[in-house]
Amino acid sequence: MQPTENAVCDKHRAYRRRIVAKGRLQFLADLRREDLAFIDELKERRGLRNRGQVLEHLIELRRTLAQEA
Repeated sequence: MQPTENAVCDKHRAYRRRIVAKGRLQFLADLRREDLAFIDELKERRGLRNRGQVLEHLIELRRTLAQEA
């Protein structure tokens, strides 16, 4: 591995550790283009910064609906 590759790996590793320290996790999703377009549309409509915030919003909405049922 080149020295610059080590620096990049260390940077990503540190980023992942900070995410975990905040009690959060990251994941990779395999979605249809239509689903991703829907998520992007919701992101724009709600003025959110990223797709993860859209997913968090949808999960919270579903939890609320489940508790009301």
